[in-house]
Amino acid sequence: MNKRSFFIIGKHAVIGALKNTNRRVLRVFLTEESKKNIHRENSKKDLLKSVKIYFKTKKELDKYVGNEELLHQGYVAEVEHLDELVLKEFIKNKNNLTLACLNEVTDPRNIGSVIRSAASFNIDGIIVKDRHFPDESKLMYKSASGSMEEVNIFKVANINTTLKSLREKNFWVYGFDSKSKKDFTEIEWKGNNILLFGSEGFGIKKHTEKYIDFAVKIEINQKIESLNISNSAAIAFHNIMKRKKDLD
Repeated sequence: MNKRSFFIIGKHAVIGALKNTNRRVLRVFLTEESKKNIHRENSKKDLLKSVKIYFKTKKELDKYVGNEELLHQGYVAEVEHLDELVLKEFIKNKNNLTLACLNEVTDPRNIGSVIRSAASFNIDGIIVKDRHFPDESKLMYKSASGSMEEVNIFKVANINTTLKSLREKNFWVYGFDSKSKKDFTEIEWKGNNILLFGSEGFGIKKHTEKYIDFAVKIEINQKIESLNISNSAAIAFHNIMKRKKDLD
């Protein structure tokens, strides 16, 4: 049974999908130059071998962008969704996991940037609320810059229920809150950890706070109110994974 298909745009998003053997790419729409680039930059493997290719001018490709002000760079693809991952199956018999959890984060650009950072720093996965995750957003895929194919995304019906369940399975939940007194770099980051980030502008929801074991912050200039979530996530991911690597 075929899955629902949708369009993604941008060089890294499209090439990332072509490289992912778990992603079914139905069609690609390329300029002559972008096809040459794919072959030139991936000379050891023919990424277009089993894919239907349609050649278009850049102007013809503009229609796939829609109303979003995005640059397709001469690359558009129609792809199917990946198989959905089951969180409880993934964590079974695993230790020292670091998962990020996005609480009411809805901006596709921010989500894409967080996914890119998660891939860059080997975060084990990202937990998102199913109905808040824009899983067909061209902007999210482009912001992720090909990293959508590299990160485990766990879509759940309820964030609070999920956090409660994970705590019962020996996970520590750390909520990132600029008002906290404890800097996140003071934590040892041993064992299984959840890094909980709140929404743009509103932070972590009140009814979610009771599922947090520790509130931590990223120390910044006191004249600045807060960091953008994608910047916060990148800083946290880099520092935490470096710390965990040093502990190995």
